[in-house]
Amino acid sequence: MLSPRSLLLIALMMGLFSPSFAQRDVADQTCGWYVLMGNHRLSNHWGIRTEYQFRRYGLISDWQQSLLRFGADYHFSESTGVTAGYAWIVTFPYGEQPVLHQSNEHRIWEQFLTTQRFGKMQLQHRYWLEQRFLDTYVRNVDGSISKSDGRFRQRARYRAMLSRPLKEWENDRQLFAAVNDEVLINFGPGTGKNILSQNRTYVGLGYQYAKGKNIMLGYLNQLIFKSDGIRMEQNHTLHVFLRYNVDFRKSGG
Repeated sequence: MLSPRSLLLIALMMGLFSPSFAQRDVADQTCGWYVLMGNHRLSNHWGIRTEYQFRRYGLISDWQQSLLRFGADYHFSESTGVTAGYAWIVTFPYGEQPVLHQSNEHRIWEQFLTTQRFGKMQLQHRYWLEQRFLDTYVRNVDGSISKSDGRFRQRARYRAMLSRPLKEWENDRQLFAAVNDEVLINFGPGTGKNILSQNRTYVGLGYQYAKGKNIMLGYLNQLIFKSDGIRMEQNHTLHVFLRYNVDFRKSGG
């Protein structure tokens, strides 16, 4: 089996494997993502996933996206599980390469999550499939914008995340560091000129103040490759993440 260092290096290399910036229209921008997420256990196997992401352009000043996501978790063990659910995403015109109009996306998604431990280090693998139903808008010859037929797209994602405690206290409290890379790949009809949809590289610090509850602060570099094969965004993103898991098994709920 590959070491955690080798596996993470492979993921990072995948993230760096992207079309050259040369001869591209690159928008270099600053954003802020503020995330609240929880995986709430109903039984030893079943649970509920809830998530909301408040994504802003210019750190906080303008909308980038609103993302609401929820699903049903099934835990094979404490380290392996699957989730399936629904997400509603609203994308707003923002930045140097804005979309034509505010638009909605309805998304079905499936996830497989597994975790390996190497001493104090933890390596998490996340595999994700998305079926995306997107609103589309077109600019008419007179300059006006109108809604057209929606489109269906599919995407696969893989994320490797390595984390390690830096300092530990009693009652499950700890300070920890995390680094990850996620690759998002388009596939199927209508993919366009870019198979690579996005790459997201993250580094951050977290504080776990109770079991299943932590807050993280980090930097996310989000590369978005547009379907025309020319334009792309490099979004330097402040990432603030609050995890709040509730275990209803303890209360008999």
